[in-house]
Amino acid sequence: MFTKLPWWVEIGGFWLALIAGAANAVGLMGFQHQAVSHVTGTSTLLGLSLVNGDGAGGLHLLLTLLSFVIGAALGGLLVGDTALRLSHRYSVALLLEAAVLAAAALTLASGMTVGHFLASAACGLQNGLVSTYSGAVIRTTHVTGLFTDLGTMIGQRLRGRPFDRRKALLYLLLITGFVLGGSGGAYGFQHLRFVALLLPAGGAAGLAIVYWAYQSRLTGTPASAGTRP
Repeated sequence: MFTKLPWWVEIGGFWLALIAGAANAVGLMGFQHQAVSHVTGTSTLLGLSLVNGDGAGGLHLLLTLLSFVIGAALGGLLVGDTALRLSHRYSVALLLEAAVLAAAALTLASGMTVGHFLASAACGLQNGLVSTYSGAVIRTTHVTGLFTDLGTMIGQRLRGRPFDRRKALLYLLLITGFVLGGSGGAYGFQHLRFVALLLPAGGAAGLAIVYWAYQSRLTGTPASAGTRP
């Protein structure tokens, strides 16, 4: 149940969605309209490249998809929880995401296409950090599922079922964060080009530091003891 989630989930989720939205905006504006925070569009483009016989473009898209998977695998390796728990491992994963995004910014600014793969891997890493708690998936790198869940909740409410206001609030915060992040990323790209990826990189690093400080401040609570606020 979402009512059992700690209070900091909304704050962290909003900030993560902000980071993903910013990175995705830079991808859309700089990678030939290729998203990096999710792989639906990239998979479609891969299918188109196969039909059009574009081997080089298809290979690039395939490597982008594989990079996302590798990033997600790193997230699962570093965190590995099936429940949402306070742990320094989240800070480590966020710092790694920040480093990969920074590397993507520097390589792309130098004209190296490997930065595309690094940006995709960073978003896959963040997506891999998503924890399942009480059967509820919290998404931060894409919003299709969030809009679907909101629509489903409204439909169920029309059938007379209870409406989980906290769940709806969390979803709206995630959507808002992703949209605002997209605006920030687009503005940054207009002025800084690919160096704008340093903005979500800084956001990930900042969140890691804040999270680590909060977790360390909990006296008498082991890192794996659960989600006490």
